[in-house]
Amino acid sequence: MKLCAVSVDLDEVPCYHAIHGLPMPADDSAHAVYTRAVPRLGELFTSLGIPATFFVIGRDLQAGIARSAVLGLDRAGHELGNHSQNHRYDLVRLDADAMRSEVREASDALAGVLGYRPVGFRAPGYTITDKLFDVLASEGFAYDSSVFPCPAYYGAKTAAIGLIAARGRTSRSIVDRPAVLFAPADPYLPGRPFWRRATLGSSMIELPIGVTRVARLPFIGTTISLLGPSLAPLLARQMLGRPLVNLELHGLDLLDIADGLRALAPYQPDLRVPVSRKAAALRAVLGTLRDAGYDFVTLREAAAAFAHRTRG
Repeated sequence: MKLCAVSVDLDEVPCYHAIHGLPMPADDSAHAVYTRAVPRLGELFTSLGIPATFFVIGRDLQAGIARSAVLGLDRAGHELGNHSQNHRYDLVRLDADAMRSEVREASDALAGVLGYRPVGFRAPGYTITDKLFDVLASEGFAYDSSVFPCPAYYGAKTAAIGLIAARGRTSRSIVDRPAVLFAPADPYLPGRPFWRRATLGSSMIELPIGVTRVARLPFIGTTISLLGPSLAPLLARQMLGRPLVNLELHGLDLLDIADGLRALAPYQPDLRVPVSRKAAALRAVLGTLRDAGYDFVTLREAAAAFAHRTRG
């Protein structure tokens, strides 16, 4: 079984301002992910015949443009997942009741638009704990896709938060426990602690964010955008052999400076890459995986396939 699941975190532009400790945008650029990136992503996936999974922040569904976009994605055959209600980077530092509210309110918001509740979750900033896993299990989720066992990403994130502080700003992002780096890189049933495989039955499967087979380099949209259409397929080839290639993107991966994001661009190098080049890099990567015999599925479909295989 060789499956590839492409997912998109629909973090709006203010989330990135929060990461970099910047004032919140007051113009239309604050909604660029839903007004510009989502249509581009929809067109890209339709042209390639790929079903994707979009993780939605519940509060964004208060806006009509987001509700319409989510309905359109659902009708096009894509999966919609829970990305928490308010995208609090410190979600795992809340008490269990507050965590539950963040998760449940987002599911309620999606159910209000779609008519059904999501079965998948991704934590803000990929940061998750045993306590949050307990909340997800009690809320009936079939899978989580938050574990990112990537030393390069962990080191870069830690350094970035320190650099932001050194420049007198405060990032709302937080760093996960280093133990996450020892988690399995392929689908597994999370045990206790979550970075170990379960020895007994587990109600939920973990679908880790993609890392290469050698050195566990990040196989995510930011890396692909920066490498470009010539080099990104080389990274994709380092994923070959994984039973599930879990390619995680963000809405920002199909935005650039021309989308009114000049204020954010000095802090987000990927915004200085033109959308056309980003799209070409994504097409090249997805073509490499398809040529290698990977079938494209939603994360919900991947979870069902690997839950059966893992428990069997």
